[in-house]
Amino acid sequence: MEFKDYYQVLGVAKTATADDIKKAYRKLARKYHPDVSKESDAEQRMQEINEAKAVLSDPEKRLAYDQLAQQYRSGQDFQPPPDWDAGFEFSGRGFEEADLGEFSDFFANLFGQGGRPGREGRGYQMRGEDRHAKVVIDLADAFHGATRGITLQVPQVDAQGRVVSREHTLSVRIPKGVKEGQHIRLSGQGSPGIGGGPAGDLYLEIHFSPDSRYRVEGRDVYQTVPVTPWEAALGASIETPTPSGGVKLKVPAGSQTGRRLRLKGRGIPGPEPGDLYVELEVVLPPADTDRARELYETMAHELAFDPRQRKGG
Repeated sequence: MEFKDYYQVLGVAKTATADDIKKAYRKLARKYHPDVSKESDAEQRMQEINEAKAVLSDPEKRLAYDQLAQQYRSGQDFQPPPDWDAGFEFSGRGFEEADLGEFSDFFANLFGQGGRPGREGRGYQMRGEDRHAKVVIDLADAFHGATRGITLQVPQVDAQGRVVSREHTLSVRIPKGVKEGQHIRLSGQGSPGIGGGPAGDLYLEIHFSPDSRYRVEGRDVYQTVPVTPWEAALGASIETPTPSGGVKLKVPAGSQTGRRLRLKGRGIPGPEPGDLYVELEVVLPPADTDRARELYETMAHELAFDPRQRKGG
């Protein structure tokens, strides 16, 4: 999939105002609309023009797209980075599947419904619109709960018609046991009501910040723990950190790299807490001293062991 430069598609500068974008779209639509155009690629070009307008004429999508576009150029191989839209408030929901048929895979990957929470009904007419944002927290917060200050970027159109960003800072209570993908509802923190009506709600979609030590599946957590060859061969009791704190772990004698130990109920808390799975990794000490090399040579001569020989072969 290639990155699309929507400003290039419409032939406008990145500083273009809403009026600039509207004028550029009308000019190109007159040239490429399939009903009137004689251009051989009119249908494809019109699709690209409509797609660019759908993003650049929407302040919310444009603000998020502009941040992403700083890292890519037109035609570059592209896959959306994980949580690329974290920290931005969006009203409503993403486009439904039926709406995406005339847009490219690039557009669908960025602005499709994509797991973003569905819009709650507006209720009666004067209620403000609900808003949605993706936020990233540490895994430890899901184990212990926390109160965190979160700053979201809210797009607005200034007096000159340009999209600008306003910061929306909140103090958010992260409940103990929250799962990735779960939504936290902040009542009254959405768009203001009309004519004195109540404000909408803000829904925060929870994601965990990447941590090379852990992998999360639902409420289960997986982590790799290094052990020495003698701990693996002879068995040992070791201490290791986990997201919920340090634990003592019994390494069975004869363990190999990849052996998985289950710590029941030590995953993410909840009515049915997850489990913690510890995967052992045997790590060899370096042969970087005379004594270390001597010990390895002794093992090579005295241990009748060939890891490439099949058992019973």
